[in-house]
Amino acid sequence: MKRELLETLKAITEEERRILNGSGIDRSFYNLDLSTVIDAKKLLREGRLIDLRPHTRFIDFPKHSHNYVELVYMFRGQTTHFINGTEVILHSGELLFLSPGATQEIRAAGAEDLAVNFIILPEFFDKSLDMIGGESSLIRDFLIDCLRTGRQNAGYLHFHVADVLPVQNLMENLIWMLRYDTPNRRRLDATTMGLLFLHLLRFTDKLELGTAHTEQELLLSVFRFLEENYRDGELSALSRTLRLPLCQLSRSIKAGTGKNFTELLQEKRLSRAAYLLRSTDLSITDISLDVGYHNFSYFYRLFRRRFGCSPRRYRLTVK
Repeated sequence: MKRELLETLKAITEEERRILNGSGIDRSFYNLDLSTVIDAKKLLREGRLIDLRPHTRFIDFPKHSHNYVELVYMFRGQTTHFINGTEVILHSGELLFLSPGATQEIRAAGAEDLAVNFIILPEFFDKSLDMIGGESSLIRDFLIDCLRTGRQNAGYLHFHVADVLPVQNLMENLIWMLRYDTPNRRRLDATTMGLLFLHLLRFTDKLELGTAHTEQELLLSVFRFLEENYRDGELSALSRTLRLPLCQLSRSIKAGTGKNFTELLQEKRLSRAAYLLRSTDLSITDISLDVGYHNFSYFYRLFRRRFGCSPRRYRLTVK
């Protein structure tokens, strides 16, 4: 499949042929005559929430923004982007998500620099996450919020995942399905994107967050710590990991999330417990231990307060 995709992406498009003949960029195609905002309606086929097009080579692309989420997948070679003024070099196998409203300039790519641009309406991510279900996650919600709304001041998410084979396979599958309109495409597209995010969440250590605000980078580190250490994680351990004074870290977490560390830890543990109740046959005692609560009465009280019923009633209701 990779060879066939390679040949498809190497082919000179009609737009690129005009550029090579000296015509320049057709600004009307991108809605750039009257605005610097590229409208999804210009690029998406009717009725679609996600589509793709090969990245246009051989010419610098002027500063612009989008009213959609753009995902750039570097199939081969590299491209140079300036996002909100920051230089980002995208290498083979890497992914670059741009949030709506982020400004972007792109330097001319060569014939062997093959990238694919995905045009994605923000609501597509809701469908993807609903499709795969699974456990709620602070870090997932944070990253999706970055993409869907442009909040958190994150202009882009740059995943250095060239060496992560499942991600590469999923990207090729997504390109294939969108390129060749496979049967059940909508469901498969949403499921594949959901699976892609599940894998990317495992590799946030390979994520470069496009923000000039260290507060957002700190929150990402906090959420990553909670995902990995929810059973026995302590604020003091996080303080040592981040090399930040305990009081300063505590204030930053409260300012950034509206919750203290203990509340975030409890939220993660109870979310994990609910997921295990829905998806496994583990005993409630084992689940309580798994999420870090050795005092079963305390676990029951917290769970009832959060979900309005006992763990047993919750399991009977949702299964």
